[in-house]
This record gives sequence, structure tokens and C-alpha cells, in this order.
Amino acid sequence: MLRVLPLIQRRAFSQTSRCLIAEGDRIPSVKVQLSSPAETVQTDELFKGKKSILFGVPGAFTPGCSKTHLPGYVKEAANLKAKGVELVACVAVNDAFVMTEWGKAHNAEGAVTLLADPKGELAKAMDLDFDASGALGNHRFKRFAAIIDDGKVSKLFVEPDSTGLNVSLVENVVKSL
Repeated sequence: MLRVLPLIQRRAFSQTSRCLIAEGDRIPSVKVQLSSPAETVQTDELFKGKKSILFGVPGAFTPGCSKTHLPGYVKEAANLKAKGVELVACVAVNDAFVMTEWGKAHNAEGAVTLLADPKGELAKAMDLDFDASGALGNHRFKRFAAIIDDGKVSKLFVEPDSTGLNVSLVENVVKSL
């Protein structure tokens, strides 16, 4: 007698690719650090109810970030506030202590809020991370800037090569305010 065995069903797993955050999307809710690992804020709460600019850099104290990107936003902070921007924030895949010292080195206090994303969770959630392990040891933020209105991205500027200094500079972002 032939015995019929039940079919074993195999579950097919597929890898879903992430989607780059886009204009019209809400900022993901990710916990980031402020001046220390104990001082944290959820990104959706930070950008809620205000007009903001969030810009991301591959790393604190790196040449392009330190010579051009952060100093440009610090210098233009008053102009941005005059155009209705209530919060200018910079994020990097670094720890809070590094971000705090980097801010001090560039007189960012009162001009730019520095956010530490030590595990790259926000970078991954926004699909703005790239493999910089060859130069910086791990995955980092692509260089970008976003105008955010009440937690929603209204304009996004992402450097096409991940690290260039062109589309995400303050002089380009201010034109879209």
C-alpha cells in the first residue's frame, strides 16, 4: 500500500529593499542622543509642530563636514531663523560625546542642535546610510539635508555620491525655504 505523505510547505523569505525617505514622508521615530547617552529624544517628537532643517554628515571632525557643511549652517543660523526655521539640527553616526565636542569646536550652541545616531538606526530608517567602513570604520549617513514641516519632509537634498558637498549645502537649501 502506497502511503501519501502530506506536503511540507516551505515559507519563502524574500528580502525587501528599503526605500529612501522621500518628500512627503514623515521623519521616522528613532531615539537619538543629545549631549550624552542619557539625554535622548525621539526624532518624530523633536520635529513635530515646527519648521526645521535636518542635515546629515558622514562624520564629525571629518574634513568636509568640519570645514564646510557644519560651519555653513552655523553661520547662516540667524538667516534661517528669519525665514521661519525654528530648529536646525545636524545628525551623524557618532556618539553624543563626539558630537558635543564637535559642536563646541564650531560654536554651534544656539545655532545648530547636534544629534548623535551612534548605532546608525536613524540613518538606516531613512535609508540614508552607506558603507564607509573603508575610511570611517562603519556605515555612516550619506551627506544630505531636509526641510521638515511638522515632522514631514517637504524638500530633500541628497548628495548623489553620498559624500560630496554640493546639493545639501546651506546656500542651496535656503533657496527652497
